[in-house]
Amino acid sequence: MSLKDKLTELRQKGLTDIQQSGDLKDVNQIRVSLLGKKGPITEVLRGMRDLDASERPKVGAFANEVRDDLTNALAKRREELENAVLNARLAKETLDVTLPGTPVAKGEPHVIQQIIDQIEDLFLGMGYQVLSGPEVEEDKYNFEMMNLPKNHPARDMQDTFYITKEILMRTQTSPMQARTLEKHDFSQGPLKMISPGVVYRRDTDDPTHSHQFHQVEGLVIDKHVTMADLKGTLQVLAHELFGDKFDVRLRPSYFPFTEPSVEADITCFNCGGKGCNVCKNTGWIEVLGAGMVHPNVLKMAGVDPDVYGGFAFGVGPDRFAMLKYGVDDIRNFYLNDVRFLTQFTKKG
Repeated sequence: MSLKDKLTELRQKGLTDIQQSGDLKDVNQIRVSLLGKKGPITEVLRGMRDLDASERPKVGAFANEVRDDLTNALAKRREELENAVLNARLAKETLDVTLPGTPVAKGEPHVIQQIIDQIEDLFLGMGYQVLSGPEVEEDKYNFEMMNLPKNHPARDMQDTFYITKEILMRTQTSPMQARTLEKHDFSQGPLKMISPGVVYRRDTDDPTHSHQFHQVEGLVIDKHVTMADLKGTLQVLAHELFGDKFDVRLRPSYFPFTEPSVEADITCFNCGGKGCNVCKNTGWIEVLGAGMVHPNVLKMAGVDPDVYGGFAFGVGPDRFAMLKYGVDDIRNFYLNDVRFLTQFTKKG
């Protein structure tokens, strides 16, 4: 049998074996057995030395053709088997995208944050700025510029956590008022701002007190601002948070940073002003403190109190939430009990 016939037979057998191979391992074994250094094609080509010089190029070219045919057949079969493996895996791991997904519970803002957001939205609509300041504050801004000099007895009501003698955890968001007053350019218009945030007091936690709570303080400074402007503003705030049926009354009080100072009450939400055990039969519930800004506060901020004046007020979102929803223990807001918090799913 000539070398060409042997190569033809090897090609035919090789192509048949390749087509019948069942997996990638078989394909690799066939490649090694046919095309390896010790394979039959290599053995046949060794016999080319016995051929005439004129025959060698023809047989060599034919041998390359056989080798190429087998190499291409191997590559094609390998691709077919790889695709078959991939398709089988895809079929096994098919994901039915029409199946409903695992439901995810939709959260809501914390009830106190809902109250703060509602207050912010109201005052933004009235042209106020919403400003935030540092919780770790200087004694200068937290007390002294609020007309509470060192050793002032009113400081006892706001005992707090001190980092150093001059650095403390703020007891109110009023320091942001002092900081803003120092920088405000009244030639560009009046100052109207609220400052929401967390404040700290050295209080013993009980149903109505917490060492950490929230506050929103407001400030308006301009020419010709009166107590009537303050009451009108508080009336709008009460209507926004509690409804149009609620009225506001002002009672004389004392705060070092305002003069005159007032406590603001709203109509009792439980009895509608008729008198009950919730309001101690007065028909009113105390909700916030306010007053006209003390001239000393303006002076310390570099504002002339003979030209400018205004009012300030402090709102406790925690207390507002307790009043609005009838919560009897402020600590419930901070225990992160989802059963309690999910009751407040409607903003405001």
